[in-house]
Amino acid sequence: MCSLGRCLQTSVELNYLIFRYLQESGLTHAAFTLGLINAKSMGIWFHRQGAANIDEDFSFFQPLDLISKDVKELQVMLRERKREERHKDKDRERSKENDKEVERGHDGDRSKSASLNEKHGENEIREGKGSCKSAWRCCRTTMTPTSLPSRISNSDVRVLEGHTAEVCACAWSPSASLLASGSGDTTARIWSIPESGRSISTLILKHAKGKSNEKCKDVTTLDWNGEGTLLATGPTLDVDWRNNVSFATSSTDTMIYLSKIGETRPVKTFAGHQGEVNCVKWDPTGTLLASCSDDSTAKMWNVKQHSFVHDLRDHSKEIYTIRWSPTGPGTNNPNKPLTLASASFDSTVKIWDAELGKMLCNLNGHRDAVYSLAFSPNGEYIVSGSVDKSIHIWSLKEGKIVKTYTGAGGIFEVCWNKEGNKLAACFADNSVSVLDFRM
Repeated sequence: MCSLGRCLQTSVELNYLIFRYLQESGLTHAAFTLGLINAKSMGIWFHRQGAANIDEDFSFFQPLDLISKDVKELQVMLRERKREERHKDKDRERSKENDKEVERGHDGDRSKSASLNEKHGENEIREGKGSCKSAWRCCRTTMTPTSLPSRISNSDVRVLEGHTAEVCACAWSPSASLLASGSGDTTARIWSIPESGRSISTLILKHAKGKSNEKCKDVTTLDWNGEGTLLATGPTLDVDWRNNVSFATSSTDTMIYLSKIGETRPVKTFAGHQGEVNCVKWDPTGTLLASCSDDSTAKMWNVKQHSFVHDLRDHSKEIYTIRWSPTGPGTNNPNKPLTLASASFDSTVKIWDAELGKMLCNLNGHRDAVYSLAFSPNGEYIVSGSVDKSIHIWSLKEGKIVKTYTGAGGIFEVCWNKEGNKLAACFADNSVSVLDFRM
């Protein structure tokens, strides 16, 4: 029989045994509190699902996974495995429906092109197709030489190397040519991005003292203040500030909380999602709050009401992130309507009318889950990044891909600079890429 010292190689294992003991003893709140405190260092995030789902989630991992992998890696692993389990039947149903559609001759040219593309294995660029409604231009693109999106040349891409683990977050300064990035290597970096031909300088911000493998110090989120003079970094869940004193948080218990500095309890709670809430975002004026969830829906909320004002249900799988357009009253583009974009594990991006809650555009060009979105400052383009390693830049007027770039790893986040002529992307291969954008 092994000694306790040999059996429990790390405090991580001990914390987990205590966690399970408290849970099985009926001390759910104490177990949750312990789990919340130790989640990052344990590499365990599945406790957030609640007591009913812990054993199910744990079954997807090996013990070594929980100790050796960070939160982002576990999150991707669990989502992907649960996604495969949940949606096999739905995929088969959709496949049957597509077969019927092809038999009826609907979109025959597009189907033939896609078939040939797969047959010859030339699908680094897949067809970017979109269907748009309402005030948006109606369009359906086909796989022809004239409609293929333009690849972003390697000469227009600068790869920033230095992080030693996957890069989880990036954000441009609102006032200077500075790009911040956060990584699983426990550091944030501020990169000075000059015009092409000049050297790039880097400032390293360490979240760990001495040890570089402290998983509790992963930098998974960061944000600049409005003047670009301060940068906040942390290993936190999703939070979005409404103004200087109030903010919204997405909760692990399917709830959304509105909080205010100085208040010990949330000032308002929104209930309506049936799964984990992955992201919350305020619109540019702080009037509407959008949320998205593993229940495959996005919702829009108004602080003056207790229930959601719009329930967006056209995605077929989990929605990972959402973004508001920089348009509408009170923005730099007041004559363009306010819209919301959502990115899903169903590999699509959808654009929604904020006033009516109706889908305006369905953008289908990725081959795998879409994890990141960003509107251009003028609201005319949107960029999407996917696990399929590709970045697509879409024209919202045409509903199709106009530029594309393929990297060496899955993409966790994308963002535009304030001028709209540069994009940054975070990759799972530990790199950050800066892409020049010209049309």
